[in-house]
Amino acid sequence: MEGMTQSPAVATTQTEPDALDARDVSVTFTSHSRSLVALEGVDLRMRRGEFVCIVGPSGSGKSTFLMAVDGLIPTSGGVIKINGNVTTTPGRDRAVVFQEASLFPWRTVLNNVAYALELAGVAAAERHHTARELIKLAGLEGFESSYPSQLSGGMKQRVNIARALAADPELLLLDEPFAALDAQTRESMQSELLRIWDERRKTALFVTHQIDEAVFLADRVVAFGARPAKVVQEWTIPFARPRSIELKQSPEAHAIERQIWQVVHREGSRVSEK
Repeated sequence: MEGMTQSPAVATTQTEPDALDARDVSVTFTSHSRSLVALEGVDLRMRRGEFVCIVGPSGSGKSTFLMAVDGLIPTSGGVIKINGNVTTTPGRDRAVVFQEASLFPWRTVLNNVAYALELAGVAAAERHHTARELIKLAGLEGFESSYPSQLSGGMKQRVNIARALAADPELLLLDEPFAALDAQTRESMQSELLRIWDERRKTALFVTHQIDEAVFLADRVVAFGARPAKVVQEWTIPFARPRSIELKQSPEAHAIERQIWQVVHREGSRVSEK
């Protein structure tokens, strides 16, 4: 059984900047003279190649933070750096995998995966070669000519992940990508995501409500508090990689899940009291 072996350190150098360096990040939404502070003073740093999961109560700003990192939502305070560079707008160094696959229904799997490369002006032969490699990596070889309507939910999300990787992003942002899947497919996709991640080792920031999912996937789990959100606690997950799905049934994993649940439950109670 997988035990409590420390995860191998992500290779870095003394001078290498963090893949993500978010300092004192705040987001305020204003509408009809009313303001809602969604994030207030969020600090989060990630090393290159690290896999971090964010958990927290519903409405605590997890997805808002993810969208701020991508540049889709403007910040009202603080600084976000990607590989040492301040960012305020979307860029090719980041890619988002949303809860819904949002594939183009008129495009085949091959052309959906190749879309970002097409936008970048990559020649057809090269982009199709890259797309085929990623389709194979995602376990979808043989479905290159299929359309989204012909795929299961899990297969659509595999295409979605392959499409995000096609642009070769520095930072992969995943916003509850398996939430719409049934329990069995979700567990299968968790293992598939780790297999793909082990192959490419992209820096990954993953938002989820499922604590067992976070513990299984992550190098670190970060808990957001009640709105306005900030980081209230984090845990280093001490399991060696690669990981098998059986890890989720181990007493060691359950013990960490209970610790995280207690913090999330406490913060959720604060939400209900407001």
